[in-house]
Amino acid sequence: MINIGKINTLRVVAQYPFGYALAPLVDTDEMADNDFTRDNDEESLTVTLAIDEVDTPLNEGQTLDVFVTADQRGELYATLKRPLIQVGETKVLKAVSATNFGAFFDWGLSNDLLIPNDYQAQPVNPGMYYVVHAFFDEKTQRVLGATKLHYFLKEGSPYLNEGESVDCLVYAKTDLGFKVVINEQCLGLIFHSDAFKPLKVGQSTEGVIKTIRTDGKVDVALQRVDKGGRDALQQAILDDLEAHGGISTLTDKSAPEAIYSHFNVSKAAYKKALGALYKQKKITLSPDAVRLNQAQ
Repeated sequence: MINIGKINTLRVVAQYPFGYALAPLVDTDEMADNDFTRDNDEESLTVTLAIDEVDTPLNEGQTLDVFVTADQRGELYATLKRPLIQVGETKVLKAVSATNFGAFFDWGLSNDLLIPNDYQAQPVNPGMYYVVHAFFDEKTQRVLGATKLHYFLKEGSPYLNEGESVDCLVYAKTDLGFKVVINEQCLGLIFHSDAFKPLKVGQSTEGVIKTIRTDGKVDVALQRVDKGGRDALQQAILDDLEAHGGISTLTDKSAPEAIYSHFNVSKAAYKKALGALYKQKKITLSPDAVRLNQAQ
């Protein structure tokens, strides 16, 4: 079985003047069908690796990892180059040109990745970066891209839990907040009220699942807002004070950027943590400093 749009481990079965014929390691009849594979006819059992891609001659039976894709005519070929994106992945890519039928993106190979107009969330401007999802199109038998992410990624996942740390990729800004791809698996939203640091399309950031709504949609925060998160921040403040001789000039009057840079939290969360520690008589607050009390 050859997986189009992905890295394959294949074996050399023949050599020609123009390249090598590569085939799967096992009989394709022994493997289950895959959405991104050609039918098991005679032609699709092998793929060609161009001779100029190989520095030293290959031997029959030798195995190697190659990326398999199709050219503009739909014919498969293998390459030792590693693309910036594979089928099923969502990455940030740069647009290099636009035509009346689609736009082309640099994905690290000699032939650019096409995003047809029907799969564009908005008109593409060459030179700009976009969040792109790669997929195998059965109709054209080619690897294509899409910026209409909702065609391929659902809003929410049954495998996520509130309070879980996740990786987020910002792909759009709306009146409500920032739409994000969560763990490259599903879509979510960071409300403007939870975006205490600057965010922009194409930016990766860590997040925490804040709420999973009744309709399954997911709200993401940039910091933990539960008791565990509050306790962790308070302990981090105490540890920081101990590490710096019991005093810190980072007060509740400090700039939000300074607080985020030091503790990776919003100013509001930091002020609440200072207030809690003050009520517990673990710290003393003054306009210019936070001091650790001797007896804790």
